[in-house]
Amino acid sequence: MKIILASASPRRRDLLVQAGLDFDVVPSAVDEKMEGDTPGQVVMSLAEQKAREVFERIHHEKATRKAGEDRVVLGADTIVVCDGKRLGKPENEADAFAMIQLLSGRSHEVYTGVCLYFFKDGQIYKEPFFECTKVTMYPISEAQARWYIESGEPMDKAGAYGIQGLGAVFIKGICGDYNNVVGLPLAKVWQKLDSLGLICGRAGSDRFMTGKADTDRQGAELE
Repeated sequence: MKIILASASPRRRDLLVQAGLDFDVVPSAVDEKMEGDTPGQVVMSLAEQKAREVFERIHHEKATRKAGEDRVVLGADTIVVCDGKRLGKPENEADAFAMIQLLSGRSHEVYTGVCLYFFKDGQIYKEPFFECTKVTMYPISEAQARWYIESGEPMDKAGAYGIQGLGAVFIKGICGDYNNVVGLPLAKVWQKLDSLGLICGRAGSDRFMTGKADTDRQGAELE
């Protein structure tokens, strides 16, 4: 199978390369809608929207389904949650400054949702899941925030910081998956892909391959 990454994020591309995965990039063009009551539900919904849009664009005709058996589309989305507020990418520098000041000297959660879309035995399946990581920041002064914003790094990142870049100087501690904060829970993604037989060439679990879902979030066959 070939992995299709439905994201233009260079961080997610780098993580897949780090894991030695073979993939192509087809960025999603979906008009994202935030759906769900909890942050985990929201990021899974956004990831699913991205994966579905690319999947349907690639396989827009029934005649392409047979060829589509060798592809799995991976969609992902990340948000930061602090004091009940959901933070995506900043709209401008003022927005970035407000986000950084909100996170300053506090703990917050980073949620990344992932959804795999693929064909199996003539059926369309999806596998949504998410990961949450707790991050604690040092106090950030106004001058430090403006210095960071002037670097340009915060402007394309959820929560207006990049833990893998200059933003690392503000990180006091982390509890959970570091790569999840970067943009993709790499180990969990690898395990899910391996259950598809993409990594070690073995079949996945009966639950996964038959589309039987856990009640909260795991794979389901689409109508």
